[in-house]
Amino acid sequence: MDGWLSEVQERPALYVFCSSMAFRLIHRLLQTLPRPKTVDADPRKSWKWKNLSVSLVHSLLTGVWAIFCVHQYPMMVHEIRLSFTPLSYLLVIVSTGYFIQDAGDIIFSGYARESWEFLLHHAVVIGTFVYAVITSHYVAGAVVALFVEVNSVFLHSRLLLKLAGVTKDSHFYSINKVLNVATYVSFRLGAQFYLTWYIIYNYSSLDHALLFLISLMLMNIMILIYFYRLLRADFFTKYTHQNGVHKFAKD
Repeated sequence: MDGWLSEVQERPALYVFCSSMAFRLIHRLLQTLPRPKTVDADPRKSWKWKNLSVSLVHSLLTGVWAIFCVHQYPMMVHEIRLSFTPLSYLLVIVSTGYFIQDAGDIIFSGYARESWEFLLHHAVVIGTFVYAVITSHYVAGAVVALFVEVNSVFLHSRLLLKLAGVTKDSHFYSINKVLNVATYVSFRLGAQFYLTWYIIYNYSSLDHALLFLISLMLMNIMILIYFYRLLRADFFTKYTHQNGVHKFAKD
């Protein structure tokens, strides 16, 4: 396994490219699956459905993979700069390829302007992950960051349900929204805040600590804003005025 790792480390760009092509192939294969009629009737919804479907596959794969890597070698949580395993290095390679493919899909499909938040997120992730695979530093940090993909399973499922026209009152949507919030707090916020604390606590002994701290703080702001939007949309009611009549309405 170590011999294989050395080979991959010598040509990481090639394996990242192969990962991107694999996810692009998955994108093509998913197009053959049936979709809700309401999705097929709208070009934007159709693209969004295909894009989210690939994202869901990535989240299912890498979320479980990241947990297994840490379970296999717990030291990665305590030493995020240098400790990693061949399997965890491969995970970061695969995930880097996905994010590059997804950014390309957003840009070349013509939805860059309305998806600028996702592109900003992808730019930060790609930059840090590429650094990890090229230098073999902070691979463990990237693996911990991929814990967020556990939450992304439910986050993507939520958006797919909305595209399919499933109402918020449905039993399946209700279960998913609870699991979405629970995993958002435990896996997304938990992983991000742990990494932020780790960088701050070990700031003086880490290479490029300022750059990583800025990236993490940017990500923290983004996920907190989205968490507020998520809670407001799925759990809170607001007082609105429509057509001269006051009423309570869901987002």
